[in-house]
Amino acid sequence: MNKTKWILLAALMLVLSACGFAEKEESKPQKESDESTEVVTEDQEEKEVIETVAPVEEKKPEILYELNPANWTFKPVGDANPKVVLLTIDDAPEKYAVEMAKTLKELNAPAIFFVNGHFIETDEGKANLKEIYDMGFAIGNHTQTHANLKNSSEDQQKEEILKVSETVQSVIGEKPKFFRAPYGVNTDFSKSLVQSEKMLLMNWTYGYDWEKKYMDSANLADIMVNTEYLTNGANLLMHDRKWTAEALADIVKGLRAKGYDFIDPQTIKGIEQ
Repeated sequence: MNKTKWILLAALMLVLSACGFAEKEESKPQKESDESTEVVTEDQEEKEVIETVAPVEEKKPEILYELNPANWTFKPVGDANPKVVLLTIDDAPEKYAVEMAKTLKELNAPAIFFVNGHFIETDEGKANLKEIYDMGFAIGNHTQTHANLKNSSEDQQKEEILKVSETVQSVIGEKPKFFRAPYGVNTDFSKSLVQSEKMLLMNWTYGYDWEKKYMDSANLADIMVNTEYLTNGANLLMHDRKWTAEALADIVKGLRAKGYDFIDPQTIKGIEQ
Protein backbone atom coordinates (compact mmCIF):
# COMPACT_ATOMS: atom_id res chain seq x y z
CA MET A 1 0.00 0.00 0.00
CA ASN A 2 1.53 3.31 -1.11
CA LYS A 3 1.76 6.44 0.92
CA THR A 4 -1.29 8.09 -0.67
CA LYS A 5 -3.57 5.19 0.25
CA TRP A 6 -2.37 5.32 3.86
CA ILE A 7 -3.22 8.99 4.02
CA LEU A 8 -6.71 8.39 2.60
CA LEU A 9 -7.33 5.48 4.98
CA ALA A 10 -6.20 7.53 7.99
CA ALA A 11 -8.46 10.40 6.95
CA LEU A 12 -11.45 8.04 6.58
CA MET A 13 -10.89 6.55 10.03
CA LEU A 14 -10.67 10.06 11.52
CA VAL A 15 -14.00 11.04 9.95
CA LEU A 16 -15.72 7.89 11.19
CA SER A 17 -14.36 8.47 14.71
CA ALA A 18 -15.67 12.04 14.73
CA CYS A 19 -19.15 10.89 13.64
CA GLY A 20 -19.24 8.34 16.46
CA PHE A 21 -18.28 11.01 19.03
CA ALA A 22 -21.03 13.29 17.71
CA GLU A 23 -23.64 10.54 18.05
CA LYS A 24 -22.63 10.01 21.68
CA GLU A 25 -22.86 13.73 22.39
CA GLU A 26 -26.30 13.92 20.78
CA SER A 27 -27.59 10.99 22.80
CA LYS A 28 -26.38 12.42 26.12
CA PRO A 29 -29.17 15.01 26.61
CA GLN A 30 -31.78 12.34 25.91
CA LYS A 31 -30.27 10.19 28.66
CA GLU A 32 -30.28 13.11 31.10
CA SER A 33 -33.88 13.90 30.20
CA ASP A 34 -34.90 10.32 30.91
CA GLU A 35 -33.28 10.40 34.34
CA SER A 36 -34.39 13.94 35.39
CA THR A 37 -37.23 14.76 37.91
CA GLU A 38 -39.79 17.58 37.77
CA VAL A 39 -38.44 20.90 39.07
CA VAL A 40 -40.83 22.72 41.48
CA THR A 41 -40.43 26.49 41.66
CA GLU A 42 -40.74 28.55 44.86
CA ASP A 43 -43.94 30.15 43.52
CA GLN A 44 -45.48 26.72 42.98
CA GLU A 45 -44.47 25.63 46.50
CA GLU A 46 -45.97 28.79 48.01
CA LYS A 47 -49.18 28.30 46.04
CA GLU A 48 -49.47 24.70 47.21
CA VAL A 49 -48.94 25.77 50.85
CA ILE A 50 -51.63 28.48 50.57
CA GLU A 51 -54.08 26.03 49.02
CA THR A 52 -53.53 23.45 51.75
CA VAL A 53 -53.90 25.86 54.71
CA ALA A 54 -57.46 25.79 56.04
CA PRO A 55 -59.19 29.20 56.40
CA VAL A 56 -59.13 30.59 59.96
CA GLU A 57 -62.57 31.26 61.39
CA GLU A 58 -63.04 34.67 63.04
CA LYS A 59 -63.29 34.20 66.78
CA LYS A 60 -66.35 35.84 68.31
CA PRO A 61 -65.84 37.78 71.55
CA GLU A 62 -66.84 35.94 74.69
CA ILE A 63 -70.16 37.10 76.17
CA LEU A 64 -69.47 38.36 79.68
CA TYR A 65 -72.34 40.74 80.50
CA GLU A 66 -76.10 40.92 80.04
CA LEU A 67 -78.34 43.98 80.26
CA ASN A 68 -80.85 44.13 83.11
CA PRO A 69 -83.75 46.18 81.66
CA ALA A 70 -85.26 46.68 85.11
CA ASN A 71 -82.61 49.27 85.99
CA TRP A 72 -80.36 49.36 82.85
CA THR A 73 -77.35 47.93 84.67
CA PHE A 74 -75.30 44.98 83.49
CA LYS A 75 -75.00 41.69 85.27
CA PRO A 76 -72.08 39.31 84.78
CA VAL A 77 -72.47 36.09 82.85
CA GLY A 78 -70.78 33.16 84.53
CA ASP A 79 -67.72 34.16 86.51
CA ALA A 80 -67.16 37.55 84.81
CA ASN A 81 -65.99 40.39 87.05
CA PRO A 82 -69.09 41.97 88.67
CA LYS A 83 -67.35 45.20 89.69
CA VAL A 84 -67.57 46.97 86.35
CA VAL A 85 -69.27 49.95 84.71
CA LEU A 86 -70.14 50.83 81.12
CA LEU A 87 -68.93 54.16 79.73
CA THR A 88 -71.17 55.83 77.13
CA ILE A 89 -70.87 59.11 75.25
CA ASP A 90 -74.02 60.62 73.68
CA ASP A 91 -74.47 63.32 71.00
CA ALA A 92 -71.34 62.30 69.12
CA PRO A 93 -69.41 63.32 67.14
CA GLU A 94 -70.19 67.02 67.57
CA LYS A 95 -67.00 68.77 68.76
CA TYR A 96 -65.12 66.76 71.38
CA ALA A 97 -65.88 63.10 70.66
CA VAL A 98 -62.63 62.39 68.82
CA GLU A 99 -60.64 64.01 71.64
CA MET A 100 -62.59 61.94 74.18
CA ALA A 101 -61.95 58.76 72.18
CA LYS A 102 -58.22 59.49 72.18
CA THR A 103 -58.28 60.01 75.96
CA LEU A 104 -60.11 56.72 76.49
CA LYS A 105 -57.77 54.94 74.09
CA GLU A 106 -54.71 56.13 76.02
CA LEU A 107 -56.30 54.90 79.25
CA ASN A 108 -57.37 51.58 77.70
CA ALA A 109 -61.00 52.26 78.65
CA PRO A 110 -63.65 50.96 76.19
CA ALA A 111 -66.93 52.81 75.59
CA ILE A 112 -69.95 53.22 73.31
CA PHE A 113 -70.27 56.43 71.31
CA PHE A 114 -73.95 57.08 70.56
CA VAL A 115 -74.15 59.22 67.42
CA ASN A 116 -76.72 61.66 66.10
CA GLY A 117 -77.23 61.49 62.36
CA HIS A 118 -77.04 65.23 61.77
CA PHE A 119 -73.44 65.20 63.03
CA ILE A 120 -72.33 62.65 60.43
CA GLU A 121 -73.82 64.16 57.28
CA THR A 122 -70.71 66.15 56.34
CA ASP A 123 -67.38 64.74 55.18
CA GLU A 124 -65.81 66.01 58.41
CA GLY A 125 -68.46 64.30 60.52
CA LYS A 126 -68.04 61.03 58.64
CA ALA A 127 -64.26 61.24 59.05
CA ASN A 128 -64.67 61.81 62.80
CA LEU A 129 -67.00 58.82 63.07
CA LYS A 130 -64.56 56.62 61.17
CA GLU A 131 -61.65 57.77 63.36
CA ILE A 132 -63.55 56.90 66.55
CA TYR A 133 -64.52 53.50 65.15
CA ASP A 134 -60.99 52.78 63.95
CA MET A 135 -59.72 53.41 67.49
CA GLY A 136 -61.78 50.40 68.53
CA PHE A 137 -64.91 51.99 70.00
CA ALA A 138 -68.46 50.71 69.59
CA ILE A 139 -70.95 52.93 67.76
CA GLY A 140 -74.53 53.33 68.92
CA ASN A 141 -77.64 54.92 67.38
CA HIS A 142 -78.97 58.06 69.11
CA THR A 143 -81.47 59.11 66.39
CA GLN A 144 -81.08 61.50 63.49
CA THR A 145 -82.02 64.85 65.07
CA HIS A 146 -82.19 64.04 68.82
CA ALA A 147 -85.98 64.13 68.62
CA ASN A 148 -88.31 63.19 71.45
CA LEU A 149 -89.77 60.00 70.02
CA LYS A 150 -92.92 60.33 72.14
CA ASN A 151 -93.78 63.47 70.19
CA SER A 152 -93.01 61.90 66.80
CA SER A 153 -95.26 59.95 64.44
CA GLU A 154 -94.38 56.37 63.61
CA ASP A 155 -93.06 57.45 60.21
CA GLN A 156 -90.93 60.11 61.88
CA GLN A 157 -89.59 57.61 64.42
CA LYS A 158 -88.72 55.24 61.61
CA GLU A 159 -86.83 57.98 59.79
CA GLU A 160 -85.06 59.07 62.99
CA ILE A 161 -83.77 55.58 63.70
CA LEU A 162 -83.16 53.99 60.30
CA LYS A 163 -81.42 56.95 58.69
CA VAL A 164 -78.69 56.94 61.35
CA SER A 165 -78.05 53.22 60.95
CA GLU A 166 -77.82 53.54 57.16
CA THR A 167 -75.32 56.40 57.37
CA VAL A 168 -73.22 54.64 59.99
CA GLN A 169 -73.11 51.51 57.87
CA SER A 170 -71.99 53.50 54.83
CA VAL A 171 -69.09 54.94 56.83
CA ILE A 172 -67.81 52.04 58.96
CA GLY A 173 -69.24 49.04 57.12
CA GLU A 174 -71.65 47.87 59.83
CA LYS A 175 -74.83 49.04 61.49
CA PRO A 176 -74.96 50.11 65.15
CA LYS A 177 -75.61 47.29 67.63
CA PHE A 178 -76.89 49.59 70.40
CA PHE A 179 -79.69 52.16 70.64
CA ARG A 180 -80.41 54.92 73.13
CA ALA A 181 -83.36 57.25 72.70
CA PRO A 182 -82.92 60.98 73.40
CA TYR A 183 -84.14 61.91 76.89
CA GLY A 184 -84.51 58.18 77.56
CA VAL A 185 -87.99 58.29 76.01
CA ASN A 186 -89.14 55.29 73.97
CA THR A 187 -92.45 54.24 72.47
CA ASP A 188 -93.88 50.81 71.75
CA PHE A 189 -93.18 51.44 68.07
CA SER A 190 -89.55 52.50 68.61
CA LYS A 191 -88.92 49.50 70.87
CA SER A 192 -90.30 47.14 68.23
CA LEU A 193 -88.34 48.80 65.43
CA VAL A 194 -85.08 48.75 67.39
CA GLN A 195 -85.56 45.06 68.12
CA SER A 196 -86.27 44.28 64.45
CA GLU A 197 -83.08 46.14 63.56
CA LYS A 198 -81.22 43.83 65.96
CA MET A 199 -80.07 46.66 68.24
CA LEU A 200 -79.91 46.40 72.02
CA LEU A 201 -81.99 49.19 73.57
CA MET A 202 -80.61 50.81 76.71
CA ASN A 203 -80.97 53.89 78.88
CA TRP A 204 -78.59 54.71 81.74
CA THR A 205 -77.99 54.49 85.49
CA TYR A 206 -76.79 58.03 86.07
CA GLY A 207 -75.32 61.10 84.39
CA TYR A 208 -74.85 64.75 85.34
CA ASP A 209 -73.06 66.74 82.67
CA TRP A 210 -76.20 68.55 81.40
CA GLU A 211 -76.87 70.10 84.82
CA LYS A 212 -75.50 73.62 85.29
CA LYS A 213 -73.70 72.74 88.53
CA TYR A 214 -71.71 70.05 86.75
CA MET A 215 -70.76 72.02 83.65
CA ASP A 216 -67.36 72.19 85.31
CA SER A 217 -64.73 69.49 84.90
CA ALA A 218 -63.75 69.25 88.58
CA ASN A 219 -67.34 69.06 89.85
CA LEU A 220 -68.30 66.60 87.15
CA ALA A 221 -65.36 64.27 87.80
CA ASP A 222 -66.17 64.30 91.53
CA ILE A 223 -69.87 63.44 91.16
CA MET A 224 -69.32 60.75 88.50
CA VAL A 225 -66.92 58.91 90.81
CA ASN A 226 -68.53 59.57 94.19
CA THR A 227 -72.27 59.54 93.48
CA GLU A 228 -74.45 57.26 95.57
CA TYR A 229 -75.73 55.71 92.31
CA LEU A 230 -72.37 54.15 91.46
CA THR A 231 -72.91 50.41 91.64
CA ASN A 232 -71.76 47.19 90.01
CA GLY A 233 -72.76 47.17 86.34
CA ALA A 234 -73.74 50.84 86.30
CA ASN A 235 -74.40 52.42 82.90
CA LEU A 236 -72.69 55.83 82.94
CA LEU A 237 -74.08 58.56 80.70
CA MET A 238 -71.86 61.37 79.42
CA HIS A 239 -72.04 63.72 76.44
CA ASP A 240 -69.84 65.28 73.77
CA ARG A 241 -69.17 68.44 75.82
CA LYS A 242 -66.09 70.52 76.61
CA TRP A 243 -66.27 70.06 80.40
CA THR A 244 -66.91 66.33 80.03
CA ALA A 245 -63.91 65.94 77.74
CA GLU A 246 -61.78 67.78 80.33
CA ALA A 247 -63.09 65.59 83.18
CA LEU A 248 -62.93 62.26 81.38
CA ALA A 249 -59.41 61.18 82.37
CA ASP A 250 -60.11 61.94 86.06
CA ILE A 251 -63.39 60.03 85.87
CA VAL A 252 -61.70 56.94 84.48
CA LYS A 253 -58.83 57.11 86.95
CA GLY A 254 -61.18 57.77 89.86
CA LEU A 255 -63.36 54.78 89.04
CA ARG A 256 -60.31 52.55 88.74
CA ALA A 257 -59.05 53.79 92.09
CA LYS A 258 -62.31 52.50 93.56
CA GLY A 259 -61.67 49.09 92.04
CA TYR A 260 -63.98 49.33 89.02
CA ASP A 261 -63.14 47.98 85.59
CA PHE A 262 -64.87 48.88 82.32
CA ILE A 263 -67.17 46.73 80.21
CA ASP A 264 -66.04 46.07 76.67
CA PRO A 265 -69.23 46.58 74.58
CA GLN A 266 -68.21 43.63 72.40
CA THR A 267 -68.74 41.33 75.39
CA ILE A 268 -72.34 42.47 75.96
CA LYS A 269 -75.05 39.97 75.05
CA GLY A 270 -77.07 41.20 72.08
CA ILE A 271 -80.63 40.31 71.16
CA GLU A 272 -79.47 37.60 68.71
CA GLN A 273 -77.38 35.74 71.28
